[in-house]
Amino acid sequence: MKYVHTNLVARNWKRLADFYIKVFGCEPVPPERDLKGEWIDNAVKLKDTHITGMHLRLPGYEDGPTLEIFQYSQEKEVRRLYPNTPGFGHIAFSVTDVEEITEKIIGMGGSWVGKLTTVDIPGVGGLVFAYMRDPEGNIIEIQKHV
Repeated sequence: MKYVHTNLVARNWKRLADFYIKVFGCEPVPPERDLKGEWIDNAVKLKDTHITGMHLRLPGYEDGPTLEIFQYSQEKEVRRLYPNTPGFGHIAFSVTDVEEITEKIIGMGGSWVGKLTTVDIPGVGGLVFAYMRDPEGNIIEIQKHV
């Protein structure tokens, strides 16, 4: 068994993919997707489905899991996510400079969830981290073990 990808549904997949490429160094994995037809309608149990998007190789992997960023032609608005919302909570990246990456996130249209935090976790060690949002509100954890 092998972990393959995590799907992130976007309002604007090109803008969101650009964010993850420029901030975290994710790499596009061709081809771009343009999916429609009865087969996808049946798979997702939606009518007239049209999905566009791409896969991004996550940093630190040559042939590892991807972040699949898809945009549906018909979207359903949902509530804003918070760190304690049931379901998938966040995606985390280990970085060399937490403050530098938080500035990139803000510069690319992201925002803060909480504050930059430093803590010593017994049995784990020192950690500098921040919870932030990408431009579409998805939660990202930026962390560095110190």
